[in-house]
Amino acid sequence: MDPGVVIDLGREALYVIFLISIPILGISMLVGLLISIFQATTQIQEQTLTFVPKIFAVFITLLIFGPWMINILVQYTTKLYLSINNFIK
Repeated sequence: MDPGVVIDLGREALYVIFLISIPILGISMLVGLLISIFQATTQIQEQTLTFVPKIFAVFITLLIFGPWMINILVQYTTKLYLSINNFIK
């Protein structure tokens, strides 16, 4: 297999991982920021306060963006399987 093909496969895999992780990480970061602002204004310094809202936010994000994420993964996997013949020479 040509090194250029391996680099392209790795780059595309990293792009798919990045694309799929953006909604979950973004929502989790936004919820964490909002809770941090709430803690700073009320001076409540409970460390476990951030976990439950983040878990709910990630769960809801997965419910909303789950079909889109699976569609992206299926497209990538299908493209990989269809191009197996091109890898073996």
